[in-house]
Amino acid sequence: MANYEYQIIDGKWHHKTMRKPAPSRIRHRAFAAANQDRLTASFTGSALSPDEAIRRDLRKLRARSRQLCMDNDYAKKFLHMLQANVVGVNGIRLQARTTWPDGMADEEDNQVIEKAWAEWCRPRYCSANGRLSFRDSQRQFITAVARDGEVLVRHIRDNGRTFAFGYALQIIEADHLDENYNRHLANGNRIVMGVELNQFDRPVFYHLFTRHPGDNAYLWGGKHYEKVPASDIEHCFIVDRPGQNRGVPWMHTAIRRLNMLGGYEEAELVAARLGASKMGFYTSPDGSGAALVDELGAEGVDYDDHDLIQEAEPGLFETLPEGYGFQSFDPQHPTSAYGDFTKSVLRGAASGLNVAYNSLANDLEGVNFSSIRQGVLDEREQWRVLQGWMAEQFCAVVYENWLPMALATQKLPLPPDKMDKFKSVVWQPRGWDWVDPLKDSKAHETGIANGTQTRAEILAAKGKDLRETFEQLKYEQDLAAEYGLQINAGKQQDMSNDTDDTEND
Repeated sequence: MANYEYQIIDGKWHHKTMRKPAPSRIRHRAFAAANQDRLTASFTGSALSPDEAIRRDLRKLRARSRQLCMDNDYAKKFLHMLQANVVGVNGIRLQARTTWPDGMADEEDNQVIEKAWAEWCRPRYCSANGRLSFRDSQRQFITAVARDGEVLVRHIRDNGRTFAFGYALQIIEADHLDENYNRHLANGNRIVMGVELNQFDRPVFYHLFTRHPGDNAYLWGGKHYEKVPASDIEHCFIVDRPGQNRGVPWMHTAIRRLNMLGGYEEAELVAARLGASKMGFYTSPDGSGAALVDELGAEGVDYDDHDLIQEAEPGLFETLPEGYGFQSFDPQHPTSAYGDFTKSVLRGAASGLNVAYNSLANDLEGVNFSSIRQGVLDEREQWRVLQGWMAEQFCAVVYENWLPMALATQKLPLPPDKMDKFKSVVWQPRGWDWVDPLKDSKAHETGIANGTQTRAEILAAKGKDLRETFEQLKYEQDLAAEYGLQINAGKQQDMSNDTDDTEND
């Protein structure tokens, strides 16, 4: 009920409604990050599903990522770092590990498998177009996934009619999957951005453009799709959210930063060039340009047609008309903060790309042994993560599809009924030497002596195979013996002396 206050005015009772007291403001306990105020008004966030968020922006993200990789030095360096550190000089190599029923290694079968695989890895057999070796395919794979966010690998099988091993690869850009092709089908399946999924969201078909959508339309006459079984397609991307069916470029968080940095560097470069040219302006005595009119003998003259407007050329000076002065234009660029600002921007971009700033920027200024060592170790762990992912998602899948076709065509001369035995393989990526090789070597010697490390582990970390290393050592020893040389004679003599001293004691 309303509250009233009564008072007598001109001998009559009057009342007026009293204002209700303002209710106390109730404060709810909540996350500070979810508060909406003037500072966070534009920070709305997104509640879209992973596929819807990707569908809206995928084409533009992919186009901008490619543009950066073509024009931006740091984006291109990132791709080169991936090729060098994930794939390396020799690629991720297959090592057969077949065994006999008693668990002993079947060295003969291992050598046959590795020999046949090495032959298939040559360009004429590996790729459907005959241009890419398996090592080249690995480089193209990791580059496409990083730049475009995803890549398609098509398995082509023909029982030896066209391809000697009956199997070849075709690497397809993700543009062939139309992100705007979405349907609900009568059989209960649904097409999500070109990928047909069953009731368990498992891909069953891929609806691919028959030609790259970036080709001129008149060359292929509009959109035509090819329905390819999922067993023939390997759709590779890193899954960030459950239910995600398409990938996004790896540099999506760094795209704006790198693009802005490129524009800033260009502006500073142009400003520095102008500053080096020492430009200026002509000024008339009264500021109206009347002296110029008198000098030229006509009014309304276009100044651009006369010598008062000059191109900036270093060391060039002109004589001014009588009464005119010269006001210099001397921009001081680049500024003293240019280097620090560029470093700050690149550190943020390097964090988004998950690489060390010093590697991305080729900047070793001000680093010491401890800091560079820690940065290198952290970065190498990331490379190993990507190596493992690539070996699992690409290399192992290719081998599983290659093996039955190679056995069927007998390009792999082993009994097909033992195919399960031949599936036992491991993938050896490239490795790295320690930052301080001398200390590392001593630590390995101690680990082997104490039984806490094996030679196989040490060599694997360097990207080498134990068997291949022993074979090479034996070959060198046999070759030295043939020429009457003794390898490691000094060390053997020291060990002999140590033994003699021990016996004498």
